[in-house]
Order: sequence, then C-alpha cells, then structure tokens
Amino acid sequence: MRAARIAFLGSIAVFLLAMGYLSTWSDDQYLLISFGLLFAAMLPFFVRFELRRLQAREIVIIALLAAMAAVSRVPFAPLPSVQPTSFVIIVSALVFGAESGFLIGAFAALVSNMFLGQGPWTPWQMFSWGMIGWTAGLPGARGWLIRRRWLLLAFGFLWGFLFGWIMNFWTVTGLLSQGNWAGIAAVYASSFYFDLAHALSNVFFLALFAGSWVKILQRFKVKYGLLGDRE
Repeated sequence: MRAARIAFLGSIAVFLLAMGYLSTWSDDQYLLISFGLLFAAMLPFFVRFELRRLQAREIVIIALLAAMAAVSRVPFAPLPSVQPTSFVIIVSALVFGAESGFLIGAFAALVSNMFLGQGPWTPWQMFSWGMIGWTAGLPGARGWLIRRRWLLLAFGFLWGFLFGWIMNFWTVTGLLSQGNWAGIAAVYASSFYFDLAHALSNVFFLALFAGSWVKILQRFKVKYGLLGDRE
C-alpha cells in the first residue's frame, strides 16, 4: 500500500528529526519523547489497519512478539549487550515483514526499559531496534536471509555493530558541535567490545534457533492467515 509506505517513511523522518534535536531537550522529557516516537512508529500500522482491515488476532501476534522481545532482554541484563531481543525482532520481521518488524523493535525497546530503566537513550534504542526489524523484513532481503543461513548470521553480526554505532551517536552529539573528533573516536573505540558481544550473541541465537522460530511463526501465519504478504 502506497499510503502505508509513505506513512512509514514519515515515521522514520520523525525519528531522525527528533534525535537530531535530542541534545537540546532536558533529560526529564525522555519518556514523553519515547511515547511520541512510538506513536510515529505505530502510525503506518494504523494506516494498514484502516486500509487492510487487520483482524484482532493480527494485532495480538504483533503485541505478543514485541512483549517477548522486551521480556527476553531482562534476564540477560547482568551481561552487557548480550540478549536475544535482536534475534526475536529479526525472525519476526522475516515472517511478518518490514513494517511489523519495525513496530516490534520500537515497542520492545520502550517496554523493556520500563523494567531496566528509562532514559534519554530510549528513543535511540527504539529507532535502532526498529531499524533492525525493518531491514530484516524488507521484501528484497527476506528471501535471501531465510534461504541463506550464512547471510542471516552475517546480517545479525553486522547489526550488532550498527546498533552500537547508532547508540554512540547519541553520546557524541555534544562532541560533534565542538568538533572533538578525538573524543568521538575514543567513544566508538571504547564500545567495541560491547558491540562485539551484541554481534556474537546475535549470531549465537540466530544459529541455534532461527530455523525453528521461523518455521513456527510461518505455521501460525499460514494457519490463521496472519499478516499476509501485502506490504
């Protein structure tokens, strides 16, 4: 649907504009910003609801997968950057598509931070995990990632670093205005091991569980007619 795609691209633009000005907002506004960005992420889903007349069970499966992605992060909190959240988002997007993947990722970040702690980093996590879902669910990428195991693992590994690099950008916004390139390089260098841990955990979970999860979700999709390929 062209209208849904336009709305989706609009939500991405809202994320980028909001994050560009995030450094000028006070930290006590982060929760309001997060809910505003979550609404922007959900906008294309609402458009699809109106245009495609989604059934209640289709909304439920999206909410359930987002909750699973969020809750799966909590037990791994003592292990920095090691969590199956990205894995759940990726396999969900492979089955249900880019827009659903983006929504699951954005919602998972907001919900999990209600347990682990909200902060000005929340909108950035919403955007980062949302983009993991969106890129995994793109029509041109889904078939390749499902059929080629090595490409799926490489995708998860790459996004482990991209996620960290996007989060680092939030940290270095003040340094950019000062032109402190040495400080920026130090921030990115210091995050290397955390990004590597995220990348390797993505590979681990995808290698062990991606095949079975995709098959299970595809069975649900076919059996109950959930979110067919109408993106």
